[in-house]
Amino acid sequence: MSQIVVLNAGGQYCHLIARRIRELGVHATVADIDTPAARLGEARGIIISGGPASVVEPTSPSVDPAIYRLGVPILGICYGHQLLARDLEGRVEPGVTKEYGHSSLHAGDCLLFHGVPTRELRVWMSHGDTVVDIPPGFSIVGETDDCKVAAMEDRSRRLFGLQFHPEVVHTDHGLEIL
Repeated sequence: MSQIVVLNAGGQYCHLIARRIRELGVHATVADIDTPAARLGEARGIIISGGPASVVEPTSPSVDPAIYRLGVPILGICYGHQLLARDLEGRVEPGVTKEYGHSSLHAGDCLLFHGVPTRELRVWMSHGDTVVDIPPGFSIVGETDDCKVAAMEDRSRRLFGLQFHPEVVHTDHGLEIL
């Protein structure tokens, strides 16, 4: 099994995420979003990609809920961030302000931002839905003017969510975050 498995939620950047992980010297592959957790047990980490669907729709793509109990680090990016929140008893709503393009992120204390030389980052947003309530056990660790929950983490369970796209060149220090 690959060290990192990127679960494809149908987003345009899914394969770019895997490529960026490989550029960091870590083996990564892409799998379907509905891959059973039993087939992911050997993964060293899982990334849930962005995608065009809305997690508030009942027919939206979903992961096997058992992946959250595998004990491996999981990073949700964009749609994956919202899916993590929804699946773990947070709340996602259609956004009042839809974001597409650059935004200024204030990054807090988070394992994902360790080694990033600044706490003010220019990031690339592309979303319509927004996490409005984080799941139990999570902390908000990044926000923008229009997105209160731009980054969240549950450090003890090694679960992380980013509303922005660290894999694109438009995000400052994206590779360091990955």
